[in-house]
Amino acid sequence: MRHDLFGSPVALSSAGAARDWNATCLAFLAHGTETPVHLGKVLDAEPNFALGHALRGMFCMLLGRREMAETARDALSAAHAALSMGTVDRRNREMTAALEAMLARDPRRAVAALERILRGDPGDTLAMKLSHAVRFLVGDAAGMRRSVERVLPAHGGDHPGLGYAMGCHAFALEETGAYAEAEAAGMAGLGHAPKDAWGLHAVAHVHDMTARSSDGIALIDGHRAAWEGANNFRYHVWWHKALLHLDRGETGEALALYDTKIRAEKTDDYRDIANATSLLMRLELEGQRVGDRWEELAALSEGRVEDGSLVFADLHYLLALIGGDRAVAQEQLLTRLALQSRQSDAMASICSDPGLSAASGLAAFGAGRYTLALAHLESARPRLSSIGGSHAQRDVFERITIDAALRAGRPERAEAILRERRARRGGCEDAFAASRMSRIMRMRQSVRSAAAR
Repeated sequence: MRHDLFGSPVALSSAGAARDWNATCLAFLAHGTETPVHLGKVLDAEPNFALGHALRGMFCMLLGRREMAETARDALSAAHAALSMGTVDRRNREMTAALEAMLARDPRRAVAALERILRGDPGDTLAMKLSHAVRFLVGDAAGMRRSVERVLPAHGGDHPGLGYAMGCHAFALEETGAYAEAEAAGMAGLGHAPKDAWGLHAVAHVHDMTARSSDGIALIDGHRAAWEGANNFRYHVWWHKALLHLDRGETGEALALYDTKIRAEKTDDYRDIANATSLLMRLELEGQRVGDRWEELAALSEGRVEDGSLVFADLHYLLALIGGDRAVAQEQLLTRLALQSRQSDAMASICSDPGLSAASGLAAFGAGRYTLALAHLESARPRLSSIGGSHAQRDVFERITIDAALRAGRPERAEAILRERRARRGGCEDAFAASRMSRIMRMRQSVRSAAAR
Protein backbone atom coordinates (compact mmCIF):
# COMPACT_ATOMS: atom_id res chain seq x y z
CA MET A 1 0.00 0.00 0.00
CA ARG A 2 1.38 3.39 -1.02
CA HIS A 3 0.96 6.54 1.03
CA ASP A 4 0.29 10.03 -0.27
CA LEU A 5 2.03 13.26 0.67
CA PHE A 6 -0.01 13.43 3.90
CA GLY A 7 1.10 9.94 4.90
CA SER A 8 -2.40 8.55 4.25
CA PRO A 9 -2.94 5.23 2.44
CA VAL A 10 -3.71 5.17 -1.31
CA ALA A 11 -4.30 1.97 -3.29
CA LEU A 12 -2.33 3.09 -6.35
CA SER A 13 0.01 0.76 -8.19
CA SER A 14 2.14 3.28 -10.12
CA ALA A 15 4.39 6.11 -9.01
CA GLY A 16 2.97 8.32 -11.74
CA ALA A 17 -0.58 7.91 -10.51
CA ALA A 18 0.61 8.63 -6.97
CA ARG A 19 2.21 11.88 -8.15
CA ASP A 20 -1.02 12.90 -9.90
CA TRP A 21 -2.98 12.05 -6.75
CA ASN A 22 -0.72 14.28 -4.66
CA ALA A 23 -1.18 17.05 -7.24
CA THR A 24 -4.95 16.56 -7.01
CA CYS A 25 -4.89 16.96 -3.24
CA LEU A 26 -2.74 20.09 -3.28
CA ALA A 27 -4.76 21.68 -6.10
CA PHE A 28 -8.01 21.04 -4.22
CA LEU A 29 -6.62 22.61 -1.06
CA ALA A 30 -5.53 25.67 -3.07
CA HIS A 31 -8.82 25.92 -5.05
CA GLY A 32 -6.69 25.32 -8.13
CA THR A 33 -8.02 25.18 -11.67
CA GLU A 34 -6.13 21.97 -12.39
CA THR A 35 -7.85 19.87 -9.69
CA PRO A 36 -10.12 17.88 -12.08
CA VAL A 37 -7.32 17.52 -14.61
CA HIS A 38 -5.02 15.85 -12.09
CA LEU A 39 -7.80 13.60 -10.80
CA GLY A 40 -8.72 12.64 -14.36
CA LYS A 41 -5.15 11.46 -14.94
CA VAL A 42 -5.27 9.35 -11.79
CA LEU A 43 -8.50 7.62 -12.84
CA ASP A 44 -7.30 7.10 -16.42
CA ALA A 45 -4.23 5.32 -15.08
CA GLU A 46 -6.02 3.48 -12.26
CA PRO A 47 -9.72 2.94 -13.18
CA ASN A 48 -10.29 0.72 -10.13
CA PHE A 49 -9.21 3.38 -7.61
CA ALA A 50 -12.29 3.61 -5.36
CA LEU A 51 -11.07 6.62 -3.39
CA GLY A 52 -10.54 8.60 -6.59
CA HIS A 53 -14.05 7.85 -7.87
CA ALA A 54 -15.58 8.78 -4.52
CA LEU A 55 -13.60 12.03 -4.46
CA ARG A 56 -14.76 12.86 -7.99
CA GLY A 57 -18.34 12.42 -6.83
CA MET A 58 -17.76 14.63 -3.79
CA PHE A 59 -16.34 17.35 -6.02
CA CYS A 60 -19.50 17.15 -8.15
CA MET A 61 -21.78 17.47 -5.12
CA LEU A 62 -19.90 20.48 -3.77
CA LEU A 63 -20.78 22.34 -7.00
CA GLY A 64 -24.40 22.63 -5.82
CA ARG A 65 -25.95 21.90 -9.23
CA ARG A 66 -28.73 19.38 -9.79
CA GLU A 67 -27.30 18.15 -13.10
CA MET A 68 -24.02 17.19 -11.41
CA ALA A 69 -25.81 14.67 -9.20
CA GLU A 70 -26.02 12.22 -12.11
CA THR A 71 -22.27 12.41 -12.62
CA ALA A 72 -21.83 11.89 -8.88
CA ARG A 73 -24.07 8.80 -9.03
CA ASP A 74 -21.89 7.40 -11.81
CA ALA A 75 -18.85 8.05 -9.64
CA LEU A 76 -20.53 6.27 -6.72
CA SER A 77 -21.24 3.23 -8.89
CA ALA A 78 -17.62 3.16 -10.02
CA ALA A 79 -16.44 3.45 -6.41
CA HIS A 80 -18.66 0.54 -5.33
CA ALA A 81 -17.43 -1.57 -8.23
CA ALA A 82 -13.83 -0.84 -7.29
CA LEU A 83 -14.48 -1.65 -3.63
CA SER A 84 -15.89 -5.03 -4.58
CA MET A 85 -12.63 -5.95 -6.32
CA GLY A 86 -10.14 -5.59 -3.51
CA THR A 87 -9.33 -5.04 0.13
CA VAL A 88 -11.42 -2.23 1.61
CA ASP A 89 -9.68 0.16 4.00
CA ARG A 90 -11.31 2.84 6.15
CA ARG A 91 -10.44 5.73 3.84
CA ASN A 92 -12.02 4.14 0.75
CA ARG A 93 -15.08 2.91 2.63
CA GLU A 94 -15.84 6.15 4.46
CA MET A 95 -15.22 8.44 1.48
CA THR A 96 -17.71 6.33 -0.47
CA ALA A 97 -20.14 6.54 2.45
CA ALA A 98 -19.75 10.33 2.47
CA LEU A 99 -20.67 10.47 -1.21
CA GLU A 100 -23.71 8.24 -0.62
CA ALA A 101 -24.86 10.61 2.11
CA MET A 102 -24.43 13.69 -0.08
CA LEU A 103 -26.50 12.08 -2.81
CA ALA A 104 -29.15 11.31 -0.18
CA ARG A 105 -29.16 15.04 0.69
CA ASP A 106 -27.83 14.33 4.17
CA PRO A 107 -24.67 16.45 4.58
CA ARG A 108 -24.39 15.82 8.32
CA ARG A 109 -24.15 12.08 7.70
CA ALA A 110 -21.47 12.83 5.09
CA VAL A 111 -19.55 14.79 7.70
CA ALA A 112 -19.80 11.87 10.13
CA ALA A 113 -18.19 9.57 7.55
CA LEU A 114 -15.36 12.03 6.91
CA GLU A 115 -14.79 12.48 10.62
CA ARG A 116 -14.45 8.71 10.98
CA ILE A 117 -11.54 8.92 8.54
CA LEU A 118 -9.99 11.67 10.62
CA ARG A 119 -10.36 9.79 13.87
CA GLY A 120 -8.12 7.07 12.47
CA ASP A 121 -5.86 9.40 10.48
CA PRO A 122 -5.94 13.00 11.78
CA GLY A 123 -3.16 13.98 9.38
CA ASP A 124 -5.40 13.40 6.33
CA THR A 125 -5.69 17.03 5.20
CA LEU A 126 -7.87 16.03 2.25
CA ALA A 127 -10.55 14.56 4.54
CA MET A 128 -10.22 17.58 6.85
CA LYS A 129 -10.83 20.03 3.98
CA LEU A 130 -13.81 18.02 2.71
CA SER A 131 -15.38 17.92 6.17
CA HIS A 132 -14.81 21.68 6.42
CA ALA A 133 -16.41 22.24 3.00
CA VAL A 134 -19.51 20.15 3.73
CA ARG A 135 -20.01 21.80 7.12
CA PHE A 136 -19.79 25.17 5.35
CA LEU A 137 -22.76 24.16 3.19
CA VAL A 138 -24.97 23.91 6.29
CA GLY A 139 -23.48 26.82 8.23
CA ASP A 140 -21.93 24.66 10.95
CA ALA A 141 -19.24 27.09 12.10
CA ALA A 142 -18.82 25.52 15.53
CA GLY A 143 -18.42 22.11 13.92
CA MET A 144 -15.82 23.44 11.50
CA ARG A 145 -13.82 24.74 14.43
CA ARG A 146 -14.10 21.54 16.48
CA SER A 147 -13.08 19.43 13.51
CA VAL A 148 -9.95 21.34 12.55
CA GLU A 149 -8.85 21.83 16.15
CA ARG A 150 -8.99 18.06 16.66
CA VAL A 151 -6.61 17.41 13.77
CA LEU A 152 -4.24 20.38 14.00
CA PRO A 153 -1.88 18.59 16.44
CA ALA A 154 -1.30 15.94 13.75
CA HIS A 155 -0.15 18.65 11.32
CA GLY A 156 3.41 19.23 12.47
CA GLY A 157 5.82 21.82 11.17
CA ASP A 158 6.90 19.65 8.23
CA HIS A 159 3.40 18.43 7.30
CA PRO A 160 2.63 19.52 3.70
CA GLY A 161 -0.97 20.29 4.65
CA LEU A 162 -0.16 22.48 7.66
CA GLY A 163 -0.73 25.85 6.00
CA TYR A 164 -4.05 24.75 4.55
CA ALA A 165 -5.20 23.35 7.89
CA MET A 166 -4.30 26.67 9.50
CA GLY A 167 -6.32 28.47 6.81
CA CYS A 168 -9.37 26.35 7.65
CA HIS A 169 -8.78 27.04 11.32
CA ALA A 170 -8.60 30.78 10.61
CA PHE A 171 -11.94 30.71 8.82
CA ALA A 172 -13.59 28.66 11.58
CA LEU A 173 -12.21 31.04 14.21
CA GLU A 174 -13.54 34.05 12.32
CA GLU A 175 -16.99 32.51 11.88
CA THR A 176 -17.14 31.80 15.62
CA GLY A 177 -16.18 35.38 16.53
CA ALA A 178 -12.52 34.86 17.53
CA TYR A 179 -11.27 37.63 15.26
CA ALA A 180 -7.77 38.26 16.64
CA GLU A 181 -7.00 34.54 16.74
CA ALA A 182 -8.37 34.11 13.22
CA GLU A 183 -6.16 36.83 11.80
CA ALA A 184 -3.07 35.40 13.48
CA ALA A 185 -3.82 31.86 12.29
CA GLY A 186 -4.57 32.97 8.75
CA MET A 187 -1.41 35.02 8.37
CA ALA A 188 0.73 32.26 9.89
CA GLY A 189 -0.89 29.74 7.55
CA LEU A 190 -0.03 31.84 4.50
CA GLY A 191 3.59 31.61 5.58
CA HIS A 192 3.39 27.83 5.17
CA ALA A 193 1.03 27.79 2.15
CA PRO A 194 1.33 31.02 0.13
CA LYS A 195 -1.27 29.70 -2.38
CA ASP A 196 -3.98 29.18 0.22
CA ALA A 197 -6.77 31.35 -1.15
CA TRP A 198 -9.12 30.11 1.60
CA GLY A 199 -6.77 31.20 4.37
CA LEU A 200 -6.27 34.62 2.78
CA HIS A 201 -10.00 35.07 2.42
CA ALA A 202 -10.46 34.10 6.09
CA VAL A 203 -8.35 37.11 7.07
CA ALA A 204 -10.31 39.31 4.64
CA HIS A 205 -13.43 38.19 6.53
CA VAL A 206 -11.84 39.41 9.77
CA HIS A 207 -11.27 42.84 8.23
CA ASP A 208 -14.87 42.94 7.01
CA MET A 209 -16.31 41.95 10.37
CA THR A 210 -14.13 44.39 12.31
CA ALA A 211 -14.66 47.34 9.92
CA ARG A 212 -11.00 47.57 8.88
CA SER A 213 -11.62 48.14 5.21
CA SER A 214 -8.30 49.71 4.28
CA ASP A 215 -6.37 46.88 5.95
CA GLY A 216 -8.44 44.33 4.05
CA ILE A 217 -7.84 45.99 0.70
CA ALA A 218 -4.10 46.11 1.38
CA LEU A 219 -4.14 42.44 2.41
CA ILE A 220 -5.78 41.30 -0.83
CA ASP A 221 -3.57 43.49 -3.01
CA GLY A 222 -0.46 42.32 -1.21
CA HIS A 223 -1.11 38.56 -1.49
CA ARG A 224 -1.99 38.02 -5.13
CA ALA A 225 -0.13 34.69 -5.22
CA ALA A 226 -2.76 33.25 -2.90
CA TRP A 227 -5.68 33.74 -5.28
CA GLU A 228 -4.66 34.74 -8.80
CA GLY A 229 -4.17 31.09 -9.78
CA ALA A 230 -7.38 29.91 -8.15
CA ASN A 231 -10.49 28.69 -9.92
CA ASN A 232 -13.62 30.85 -9.77
CA PHE A 233 -12.90 31.33 -6.08
CA ARG A 234 -10.74 34.26 -7.21
CA TYR A 235 -13.98 36.07 -8.12
CA HIS A 236 -15.05 35.67 -4.52
CA VAL A 237 -11.81 37.31 -3.36
CA TRP A 238 -12.56 40.22 -5.72
CA TRP A 239 -16.04 40.34 -4.20
CA HIS A 240 -14.52 40.77 -0.76
CA LYS A 241 -12.40 43.62 -2.10
CA ALA A 242 -15.50 45.27 -3.57
CA LEU A 243 -17.29 45.04 -0.21
CA LEU A 244 -14.35 46.71 1.49
CA HIS A 245 -14.40 49.54 -1.04
CA LEU A 246 -18.16 49.88 -0.56
CA ASP A 247 -17.65 50.25 3.18
CA ARG A 248 -15.34 53.19 2.41
CA GLY A 249 -18.09 54.75 0.26
CA GLU A 250 -16.23 53.98 -2.96
CA THR A 251 -19.20 52.74 -4.97
CA GLY A 252 -17.51 53.50 -8.28
CA GLU A 253 -14.61 51.23 -7.41
CA ALA A 254 -17.02 48.49 -6.32
CA LEU A 255 -18.88 48.70 -9.63
CA ALA A 256 -15.64 48.66 -11.58
CA LEU A 257 -14.61 45.46 -9.78
CA TYR A 258 -18.01 44.00 -10.56
CA ASP A 259 -17.65 44.66 -14.28
CA THR A 260 -13.99 43.80 -14.78
CA LYS A 261 -13.43 41.01 -12.24
CA ILE A 262 -16.47 39.62 -10.42
CA ARG A 263 -18.55 39.16 -13.59
CA ALA A 264 -15.67 38.95 -16.04
CA GLU A 265 -16.98 35.45 -16.79
CA LYS A 266 -20.77 35.28 -17.11
CA THR A 267 -21.29 31.90 -15.44
CA ASP A 268 -24.37 30.56 -13.70
CA ASP A 269 -22.29 28.90 -10.98
CA TYR A 270 -24.28 29.60 -7.82
CA ARG A 271 -21.19 30.96 -6.05
CA ASP A 272 -20.60 33.48 -8.83
CA ILE A 273 -24.30 34.43 -8.88
CA ALA A 274 -24.16 34.91 -5.09
CA ASN A 275 -21.17 37.23 -5.39
CA ALA A 276 -22.88 39.31 -8.06
CA THR A 277 -26.41 39.54 -6.68
CA SER A 278 -25.36 40.32 -3.13
CA LEU A 279 -23.04 43.10 -4.29
CA LEU A 280 -25.67 44.67 -6.56
CA MET A 281 -28.25 44.53 -3.76
CA ARG A 282 -25.87 46.18 -1.31
CA LEU A 283 -25.21 48.93 -3.85
CA GLU A 284 -28.92 49.49 -4.45
CA LEU A 285 -29.61 49.66 -0.72
CA GLU A 286 -27.10 52.52 -0.64
CA GLY A 287 -28.99 54.32 -3.42
CA GLN A 288 -26.53 53.44 -6.17
CA ARG A 289 -28.02 52.84 -9.62
CA VAL A 290 -26.66 49.66 -11.19
CA GLY A 291 -28.12 50.05 -14.68
CA ASP A 292 -29.01 46.89 -16.56
CA ARG A 293 -26.61 44.64 -14.66
CA TRP A 294 -29.49 42.66 -13.15
CA GLU A 295 -30.64 41.46 -16.56
CA GLU A 296 -27.97 38.86 -17.28
CA LEU A 297 -28.18 37.55 -13.70
CA ALA A 298 -31.97 37.28 -13.91
CA ALA A 299 -31.81 35.47 -17.24
CA LEU A 300 -29.33 32.93 -15.86
CA SER A 301 -31.25 32.52 -12.60
CA GLU A 302 -34.49 31.78 -14.47
CA GLY A 303 -32.77 28.67 -15.69
CA ARG A 304 -32.00 27.58 -12.11
CA VAL A 305 -35.41 28.02 -10.43
CA GLU A 306 -36.04 24.25 -10.44
CA ASP A 307 -32.52 23.33 -9.31
CA GLY A 308 -33.18 22.91 -5.59
CA SER A 309 -29.69 21.85 -4.57
CA LEU A 310 -29.05 24.50 -1.91
CA VAL A 311 -31.31 27.05 -0.21
CA PHE A 312 -28.34 29.43 -0.13
CA ALA A 313 -28.23 29.29 -3.93
CA ASP A 314 -32.03 29.64 -4.21
CA LEU A 315 -32.07 32.87 -2.20
CA HIS A 316 -29.41 34.42 -4.42
CA TYR A 317 -31.20 33.31 -7.58
CA LEU A 318 -34.26 35.00 -6.09
CA LEU A 319 -32.33 38.24 -5.57
CA ALA A 320 -31.49 38.20 -9.28
CA LEU A 321 -35.11 37.57 -10.23
CA ILE A 322 -36.23 40.44 -8.00
CA GLY A 323 -33.59 42.77 -9.44
CA GLY A 324 -34.54 41.76 -12.97
CA ASP A 325 -38.29 42.03 -12.25
CA ARG A 326 -39.07 38.40 -13.20
CA ALA A 327 -42.31 37.94 -11.25
CA VAL A 328 -43.33 34.62 -12.82
CA ALA A 329 -39.95 33.03 -12.13
CA GLN A 330 -40.05 34.33 -8.55
CA GLU A 331 -43.37 32.58 -8.01
CA GLN A 332 -42.02 29.38 -9.58
CA LEU A 333 -39.07 29.37 -7.22
CA LEU A 334 -41.29 29.97 -4.18
CA THR A 335 -43.64 27.18 -5.25
CA ARG A 336 -40.78 24.73 -5.72
CA LEU A 337 -39.34 25.63 -2.29
CA ALA A 338 -42.73 24.94 -0.72
CA LEU A 339 -42.95 21.54 -2.43
CA GLN A 340 -39.38 20.67 -1.49
CA SER A 341 -40.00 21.60 2.13
CA ARG A 342 -42.50 18.73 2.38
CA GLN A 343 -40.02 16.07 1.31
CA SER A 344 -38.40 13.67 3.76
CA ASP A 345 -34.68 14.28 3.20
CA ALA A 346 -32.50 16.17 5.68
CA MET A 347 -32.30 19.28 3.49
CA ALA A 348 -36.09 19.64 3.35
CA SER A 349 -36.16 21.08 6.87
CA ILE A 350 -33.87 23.91 5.73
CA CYS A 351 -36.24 24.61 2.82
CA SER A 352 -39.08 24.80 5.33
CA ASP A 353 -37.29 26.88 7.95
CA PRO A 354 -35.69 29.29 7.22
CA GLY A 355 -35.87 28.90 3.42
CA LEU A 356 -39.54 29.63 2.79
CA SER A 357 -39.72 32.54 5.22
CA ALA A 358 -36.54 34.11 3.87
CA ALA A 359 -37.64 33.73 0.25
CA SER A 360 -41.12 35.11 0.98
CA GLY A 361 -39.55 38.06 2.80
CA LEU A 362 -37.22 38.85 -0.08
CA ALA A 363 -40.06 38.67 -2.59
CA ALA A 364 -42.20 40.98 -0.44
CA PHE A 365 -39.31 43.43 -0.10
CA GLY A 366 -38.88 43.48 -3.87
CA ALA A 367 -42.61 44.19 -4.24
CA GLY A 368 -42.45 47.11 -1.79
CA ARG A 369 -44.50 45.30 0.90
CA TYR A 370 -42.14 46.15 3.70
CA THR A 371 -44.24 45.22 6.74
CA LEU A 372 -44.81 41.74 5.30
CA ALA A 373 -41.15 41.50 4.29
CA LEU A 374 -40.05 42.34 7.83
CA ALA A 375 -42.35 39.70 9.33
CA HIS A 376 -41.04 36.95 7.07
CA LEU A 377 -37.38 37.93 7.30
CA GLU A 378 -37.48 38.21 11.08
CA SER A 379 -39.07 34.76 11.21
CA ALA A 380 -36.13 33.39 9.19
CA ARG A 381 -33.37 35.09 11.19
CA PRO A 382 -32.96 32.59 14.08
CA ARG A 383 -32.02 29.72 11.73
CA LEU A 384 -30.60 31.62 8.77
CA SER A 385 -27.09 30.28 9.35
CA SER A 386 -28.37 26.81 8.40
CA ILE A 387 -28.56 27.84 4.72
CA GLY A 388 -24.75 27.80 4.71
CA GLY A 389 -22.25 30.41 3.61
CA SER A 390 -20.51 32.89 5.88
CA HIS A 391 -21.56 35.79 8.08
CA ALA A 392 -20.37 38.16 5.35
CA GLN A 393 -22.41 36.39 2.67
CA ARG A 394 -25.58 36.22 4.75
CA ASP A 395 -25.20 39.86 5.78
CA VAL A 396 -27.01 40.96 2.62
CA PHE A 397 -30.18 39.38 4.06
CA GLU A 398 -29.55 41.11 7.40
CA ARG A 399 -29.21 44.46 5.60
CA ILE A 400 -32.44 43.87 3.70
CA THR A 401 -34.21 43.02 6.97
CA ILE A 402 -32.95 46.21 8.60
CA ASP A 403 -34.02 48.32 5.63
CA ALA A 404 -37.40 46.59 5.56
CA ALA A 405 -37.88 47.65 9.18
CA LEU A 406 -36.96 51.24 8.38
CA ARG A 407 -39.21 51.38 5.32
CA ALA A 408 -42.05 49.82 7.34
CA GLY A 409 -41.73 52.58 9.93
CA ARG A 410 -40.33 50.25 12.59
CA PRO A 411 -37.09 51.93 13.66
CA GLU A 412 -37.08 50.10 16.99
CA ARG A 413 -36.82 46.74 15.18
CA ALA A 414 -34.10 48.08 12.90
CA GLU A 415 -32.13 49.27 15.93
CA ALA A 416 -32.51 45.94 17.73
CA ILE A 417 -31.17 44.02 14.74
CA LEU A 418 -28.35 46.52 14.29
CA ARG A 419 -27.32 46.04 17.91
CA GLU A 420 -27.29 42.27 17.51
CA ARG A 421 -25.28 42.65 14.30
CA ARG A 422 -22.74 44.90 16.04
CA ALA A 423 -22.34 42.45 18.92
CA ARG A 424 -21.64 39.65 16.45
CA ARG A 425 -18.95 41.86 14.93
CA GLY A 426 -17.07 42.28 18.17
CA GLY A 427 -18.67 45.65 18.90
CA CYS A 428 -17.44 47.18 15.63
CA GLU A 429 -19.69 49.44 13.59
CA ASP A 430 -19.27 49.58 9.82
CA ALA A 431 -20.49 52.27 7.44
CA PHE A 432 -23.80 50.49 6.84
CA ALA A 433 -24.59 50.38 10.56
CA ALA A 434 -23.54 54.00 11.07
CA SER A 435 -25.77 55.23 8.24
CA ARG A 436 -28.79 53.27 9.49
CA MET A 437 -28.36 54.45 13.05
CA SER A 438 -28.26 58.01 11.73
CA ARG A 439 -31.47 57.37 9.85
CA ILE A 440 -33.11 55.99 12.99
CA MET A 441 -32.08 59.10 14.92
CA ARG A 442 -33.59 61.31 12.21
CA MET A 443 -36.83 59.32 12.23
CA ARG A 444 -37.11 59.72 16.00
CA GLN A 445 -36.35 63.42 15.83
CA SER A 446 -39.06 63.82 13.20
CA VAL A 447 -41.58 62.05 15.47
CA ARG A 448 -40.59 64.26 18.43
CA SER A 449 -40.91 67.40 16.32
CA ALA A 450 -44.33 66.37 15.08
CA ALA A 451 -45.45 65.66 18.65
CA ALA A 452 -44.19 69.06 19.81
CA ARG A 453 -46.11 70.79 17.04
